[in-house]
Amino acid sequence: MSKYDYELNLIAHKMMKDMFKVQPGESVVLTADTGSDMEIVEAFAKAAFTAGGKPMVVRVATPRGEGQEGMADWPHECLTGAILHADVWIEFNSQFMLYSDIWETAMRDNKKLRYLIIYDASVEQLNQLVTKVDIPLMGQLLNGINVMLEKAATIRVTTERGTDFTYELDHNHVLDLDDGQYHKPKFGTLPGYINIVPKFNTMKGRIVFDELMQVGMTKDSRVEFVMDKGRIVDFVGDGKAEQMKAFVDSFEDENMYKISHMMISLNPGVRALTESIVIDERIYGGIDLGFGHTSPIDAPPHGQPAKSHFDGILEKTTIYIDDVKITENGQVIHEDLKDIADALLLIADK
Repeated sequence: MSKYDYELNLIAHKMMKDMFKVQPGESVVLTADTGSDMEIVEAFAKAAFTAGGKPMVVRVATPRGEGQEGMADWPHECLTGAILHADVWIEFNSQFMLYSDIWETAMRDNKKLRYLIIYDASVEQLNQLVTKVDIPLMGQLLNGINVMLEKAATIRVTTERGTDFTYELDHNHVLDLDDGQYHKPKFGTLPGYINIVPKFNTMKGRIVFDELMQVGMTKDSRVEFVMDKGRIVDFVGDGKAEQMKAFVDSFEDENMYKISHMMISLNPGVRALTESIVIDERIYGGIDLGFGHTSPIDAPPHGQPAKSHFDGILEKTTIYIDDVKITENGQVIHEDLKDIADALLLIADK
């Protein structure tokens, strides 16, 4: 038994009861693999049962890779069949099914599905992201920004390290807001951000990363992407930049060079980078940039098919929506949002 078993019970019950609002008789499918923390999975299954749901835990062997790479190893027909009839699907897999044919089919054909990827988050991380945060208040902050984005034409992001890029918005693309409310059909991740799929072929400028998992970046490293027409046209920096270029080149897929999404991250439970993507892509005042595969769900009708997907993190960002400054060096400064943001941080610091 984990030393965090009390915290884990609180997390699981809060998510099943308050965030998913599981109802009596609802089916809850929990998928995992041999790399998953089964103590966490079992806690969620028990919480779903306590809420009146009918949990089913499905554990498979860890596949050779994530997303579509895993299809050769999963019993995908059985998995797809189960998920197609579920009310709730929570993914605890250490090698995720997200963006695989299993996921795409389930999200397309199961119109009632409430999906959440927890991935390999630890109890400590879940505690940081969920129980230490005023979820409704964070939702107010995220929704306030979302209203602005729904009417916006352009985004600009800068950082003191040298990032400066712009792109246009495409209002046919979905704005995905993860505010911790999973009681309606949804593609959900852990709470704390708004996801934007830029208008294809419009991003230009420079991205200087603070974190890239694929090359084990540190603060002393420098990896810079030069962007033009929505794709990486150059990798600039030290040996880590060369490693990153080799990683992207290895897929032999032009779409792996293309921007997929940008997440505006505002979870006050995360204030510093931890070298864990589950935590860091939600860092308060930062952004997550994804490259490669984009689902047709997010960018209808065809998305941006690619062999894989990877993400990088920027902290302490300054974000402009249609030339209006929303954040500055990682702090919310917009006059309509600042009081909410300050209250959110105050509660998280207690």
